[in-house]
Amino acid sequence: MRDGEQRDQRQAGRDARDLPDAGENVADAQESDAARRRRRAQFLRELHEAKQLRDRVQPRRARAARMRQQMRMRTFRW
Repeated sequence: MRDGEQRDQRQAGRDARDLPDAGENVADAQESDAARRRRRAQFLRELHEAKQLRDRVQPRRARAARMRQQMRMRTFRW
C-alpha cells in the first residue's frame, strides 16, 4: 500500500506541473504548425522552380517525360 500511495503522490505532483505548461504547449503547437506550413510552402515553391529549371536545361528529357505522361494518361482506365 505504501508504494501505491507514493506513486499517487508523484502522479499528482506531475499533473500539477503539467497544467501550467498546457497553455504554452497549445501556443507552441499552433506556432509550430504555422511555421511548418510556411516551410512546406517554401519547399514546394523551390521544388517547382527546380523542376522548371531542369526542364529548360534538358529539353529532350523533359519532352520524353511529357510523352511518357501522355502515354500513361491514354492507357489509364477508370
